[in-house]
Amino acid sequence: MGTTRPCSSARCVLSLFPNRAGSPCARRQRATPQLDSPHSDHLSGATASGSAGEGDSQRPPPARRDALCRKRGRYLLQRAVDAAASQRAELRCPPRGGDGTAVLPWWGELLFWWSVEKNEKLLQFWETYILIMETLEGNQIHVIKPVLPKLNSLYEHAISGKKGCWLFHPSWHMCIYKRMFESENKTLTKEGILHFLELYETKHLPNSLEFLEVRVPSLCVFDVLKPNRTQGQLMGACPPLGLRLQKFLATYLMLLPDEEKGSFLLKFIQKMASRHWCAVPILFLSMALAYIPACKILGTDGLHALRDVLQCTMITHQILLRGAAQCYLLQTAMHLTDVEKVSLPDVASFLMSLRPEESLRRDTMLWMEVRAEACFMFIGYLLILLVATMILLAADVEEMRNKYSGKSNIEWIELKAFLNPLLDVLMKLGSNAYIPTLKTDKSLQLLLKLLQTRSLKCSNPQDDGVLIFIWKSLMTPVESILEFVLRRLTTNELSTVGDLDRCDLYLALIPEVVNLCLQVSWKKVPSIKNFIFSLTNASIHNLQKTNCEEEPKLKEQIKKVASMASLTVVCEVMNQKPEVHLESLPSVDALKKFISFSQYNQVLKKPSYVEEKSRYVKQYFSCSLCEEPTSQGWGKIVARYVHDQWICLRFILTKFHTAEPVLEDKLLELSSSTVERLTEILQAALEALTILPSDHVLPVFDSMKVLVPKLLDSAESLCIEAFDLAWKIISSLSNTQLIFWSNLKAFVQFIFATEVLAVAASAKGQAYAKIKEIIFKLIDMSTTRTGVFNIVISHCCRSWIFSTFDDRSAFKNTFLNAGNYCELITEACVFGTVFRRDQRRLIQDVHAFIEDLGEKCAANVVTESTNRDDHYVRVCAIKFLCLLDGSNILHKMFMEDIVIKLLDKDELVSRSRTRYYANSLQHRIKNRIWQTLLVLLPKLDQNFLCETLNKVFQAGFVNNQASVKYFIEWIIILSLHKYPCFLNKFWDCFCYDEEKLKTSICTFLSVLSHFDIIIQNTSEKKPALKKALIVVLQWCFNHNFSVRLYALIALKKIWGMCKMLHVEEFEALTPVIESSLQQVENMHGAGNARRNWQRIQDHFFFATFHPLRDYSLETIFYTLPRLSELAEDEWISLCKFDRFTDIPLPATFQWYHSRTELLDLKPSDWSQQDMGSNLVEMDSQTEWTDVQKKIIPWKNSTPSLDLELVFQDRAAKLGKSNSRLIVVASLIDKPTNLGGLCRTSEIFGASALVVSSLHYVQDKQFQHLSVSAEQWLPLIEVKPSQLVDYLQQKKTEGYTIIGVEQTAKSFDLTEYCFPEKSLLLLGNEHEGIPANLIHHLDVCVEIPQQGIIRSLNVHVSGALLIWEYTRQQVIKQKQQK
Repeated sequence: MGTTRPCSSARCVLSLFPNRAGSPCARRQRATPQLDSPHSDHLSGATASGSAGEGDSQRPPPARRDALCRKRGRYLLQRAVDAAASQRAELRCPPRGGDGTAVLPWWGELLFWWSVEKNEKLLQFWETYILIMETLEGNQIHVIKPVLPKLNSLYEHAISGKKGCWLFHPSWHMCIYKRMFESENKTLTKEGILHFLELYETKHLPNSLEFLEVRVPSLCVFDVLKPNRTQGQLMGACPPLGLRLQKFLATYLMLLPDEEKGSFLLKFIQKMASRHWCAVPILFLSMALAYIPACKILGTDGLHALRDVLQCTMITHQILLRGAAQCYLLQTAMHLTDVEKVSLPDVASFLMSLRPEESLRRDTMLWMEVRAEACFMFIGYLLILLVATMILLAADVEEMRNKYSGKSNIEWIELKAFLNPLLDVLMKLGSNAYIPTLKTDKSLQLLLKLLQTRSLKCSNPQDDGVLIFIWKSLMTPVESILEFVLRRLTTNELSTVGDLDRCDLYLALIPEVVNLCLQVSWKKVPSIKNFIFSLTNASIHNLQKTNCEEEPKLKEQIKKVASMASLTVVCEVMNQKPEVHLESLPSVDALKKFISFSQYNQVLKKPSYVEEKSRYVKQYFSCSLCEEPTSQGWGKIVARYVHDQWICLRFILTKFHTAEPVLEDKLLELSSSTVERLTEILQAALEALTILPSDHVLPVFDSMKVLVPKLLDSAESLCIEAFDLAWKIISSLSNTQLIFWSNLKAFVQFIFATEVLAVAASAKGQAYAKIKEIIFKLIDMSTTRTGVFNIVISHCCRSWIFSTFDDRSAFKNTFLNAGNYCELITEACVFGTVFRRDQRRLIQDVHAFIEDLGEKCAANVVTESTNRDDHYVRVCAIKFLCLLDGSNILHKMFMEDIVIKLLDKDELVSRSRTRYYANSLQHRIKNRIWQTLLVLLPKLDQNFLCETLNKVFQAGFVNNQASVKYFIEWIIILSLHKYPCFLNKFWDCFCYDEEKLKTSICTFLSVLSHFDIIIQNTSEKKPALKKALIVVLQWCFNHNFSVRLYALIALKKIWGMCKMLHVEEFEALTPVIESSLQQVENMHGAGNARRNWQRIQDHFFFATFHPLRDYSLETIFYTLPRLSELAEDEWISLCKFDRFTDIPLPATFQWYHSRTELLDLKPSDWSQQDMGSNLVEMDSQTEWTDVQKKIIPWKNSTPSLDLELVFQDRAAKLGKSNSRLIVVASLIDKPTNLGGLCRTSEIFGASALVVSSLHYVQDKQFQHLSVSAEQWLPLIEVKPSQLVDYLQQKKTEGYTIIGVEQTAKSFDLTEYCFPEKSLLLLGNEHEGIPANLIHHLDVCVEIPQQGIIRSLNVHVSGALLIWEYTRQQVIKQKQQK
């Protein structure tokens, strides 16, 4: 073979790799010359078959086609490497220059090369490479993971340390990563990405175009991965995948040449914007961009791409994560945008894509950073764009400049320049009717934005000089604005469907203007009252107009819609601003009368003509209320009209239909007319729920909240129907819909309204049972929709503990509801699911990570806390219980009821499963039960505790997990400490037989190890010590080693107390006890005994934990679960108690923090054996000494194959030329046996497999066992009836016919020597070889057996003979050589 042949083989290898940018195939198309192999055309054709479409019916399915293409590539690569090594030739496959001549570049630019000097190094590189590629085909992570560290050795061979450049073309490495990125196994994909991201942390890789080509698509695989925390990583820590992405992106970008940085980053961001993302990936990708060191490399296209990515963040419903992603993208824009290459409109457009209620708000660190950047970006621009955010930003920039310059008196020159054009227009609104509509709309939109910015400010607005100046400036045109709005809403100026959007703009301004007047100056209140009076009267007048025509006109119907919407705003202003006393206006009585006697659910008849296109022009900076100015369907307009009716009716019901005075615990009888009227309204409410869309039902829920308590006695069935219909609406919604949470809150406020619960509980009827049923339905819903139970429990706890009712309310004490519905609190105390590592767990982990960033992430400051973490359910319940007072008789009864229910629940769990795994659901429920009992313990009196302590002792006899045992022991210690009179009950626990105590005695011995705490309040300490010593001593000689250790640790503590008190009665026992303790201290040569004794003494529960000093919420819910190695999901940190502000604990609450000594400890359990985790998780950077390796029998095949043949013809040509073995399986009829024989025959190189029918190849069971071997092995069809003729024919060809059968004259397999031309005939699974065929055999061979079973499976028998034949032939070939 000449030197050109290996070169040709190398080029053939390159032709077979996937045709993608950056791959060797793509490079070959650009740079390699025509193949000089005589078979290059065939190889190119084979490449085409591997990458072409599905049009050719002769080609295998796409998945198999791709695997086959890769298999060809590995085969040819192995052949090329072997040929180059055996020839020891100097080879280069260089790209061609522009004139067609070969260019001889550096080694790393060659697609394939060989050098005699580097023969060994090249062989090692390519063998490792082929091993990795072959292993990746398996998709089995336990096989692949040990091979991955070999990637590191590939880089060591591939990079020249002296030159700092590639020795092998980087495309070869990219083939490995692409295979991992595109794997069906997501674990493998994740491993590939993690390894790829680590490259620039651990390796100093030279720059390469091929790496640039692969990075963008590969990193976008990030969204299919879940960046979970690794084992041992605390909740709230950044996942490793996120950290590595940050480091990789920053490191790689800095390594790029300056001229390539911008193009790469732009391509990366555009790739991000080209797809939809879920919350977590877009967050960490945005964070990685924000952590790139500041360098001004993005221009207008980059800023637009970032804006497009911003739009991608809006599709997720995770508000906090969405806000955090916006913050990071804004930081990216500030750090990487070259302000000289972008215009102000570009910047304004980007900033307007941010949501101020989620990210960019004035009281955040992010705003300060933007303001600092704005000093350099916006000064000098006099053509200002009237956008509220830009105005505020410019004002803050001016304030900051004046502060730095030392000016105390700020003149607000630039802010006035922004505001004056707006104020000029607003002042003319009331008097100039000819101002263009577009101009007025723009001005009012900007005004609305400025006023809404006021409502987003959390800090004291009086300290904000910018806002104070803006507010005072906007006070001047208030009368003009109100006059304009009144004219537009009450006259005929709103006449088209498109005008409804403009109507919404006017109505949104009314409450904002009222707020402004109340905030700045009450002098404008008379103007407000006059406006409300006129608007109310005019709206009622418009609605009372009757239409004589059969077909109403569009103009009249739009006028009615606007008038009803105006009344809703009036009602809401009166409800939200009672200090203005608008109820005293004469128009309010007219409003009450009009709403009370109007027809419910009145719809507007569709007019004869509905305008299809609005004259309203959508503005460039439109507010959220005006986003769709085009025509709406008439059904939506009618739904809005009915919705507005119910807002008004809700106001009337709430303000003027309050409950009458009460006598004791029962409402006064309502008059029959009132009941009839309320029943009619409730029936109308049910009708409204059936006709309104889900996003319009909130006022109906609120109305039913007032109606149902008054009708539960007289119309219970109707009220139950209202419950069912409301639940149907809630349960039909998805929790990802934006309306779900608002509807759920309204539903909870309706069903769990104080009066609804109280009236239902007093009757104890069907409504009471229905509410209990809904409670458990909501709890069940919470297991799939995080946050549902949070809303329920928060509402109920706040309404029960913080009563807002006065003495005239329905019942004197709303806390009665807590007792009537105590199941809610009980379930809340044990609520929480066992998380798998699914999306829901991931979201909570990432939420914790963002929350722990605090003010560093503006989203934490801006977004309202949703408290949807499952932990907040328990936090709410626990804080509620902490506020209860044991001296209050209602509180006392409630707590005792809760304790009994929790103990019963613990007993039920114990009975349902006597043994349970650590961190299982049973373990977690029991742990939560005892945590709650520990919180309630100090509030329980002696009599009740005396009754329940036996149940606590019985729980101690159960085989519990460590964390549960610690809580039970803690409760017993505190109970005995507070009430020493219970000690006799405790001693009784040691009197049971050993069979009952063998699994629980350690619990009670642990209690004795804290005996000094127990007897603190005992006047007679010596008798107690004597009893304790007697009890402990008998267990110090137990046959169980663990029991002896617990007894000895208790003995050591008790004996120390005896010596301190100088108890004379024990002097006789002193030598025995002292020698026993000294012996255990000095034990040696006893295996782990000494170490375990030391470990139990050092264990936190015996060495550091103090039952009294460590009694705190932090110890109960965080420190002790952590130290007892409970799953991290169960650790509730103290910050969650602080963040949950719905139920505040009093400032004097003392049981809050753990002691520092306990907090600083690390988890450890003396009885836990070494887990050997270091052995299980091998260091990813450690290369294994041996790994699984698949055999590639490439040397047994010839390179001159036509790879385009039909697979059976190809298999015939591939028929192993060195083998003369034929396997005849025509008598076998089970597809599984045939598939296994096919695989075995192909692996050991049989020349053909004979079957009774080729249809078996299509059988799924056959294919499952053959794993595509039929494509590489010739299959011949011979019916059983044709076997005699076939055997005779083969005899004439020189074959020896060998039967695999036990006969009288059969040979032992170990003694038989196979001829080269052998034909194996296998028998049927049941009958074996028929007698008529045995006479045609030359010889029978049997397999020697040692057992009792008579025969082997036919596939196994055949495999043994095939292997023995192969073994003998291989030995002969070696001897001949």
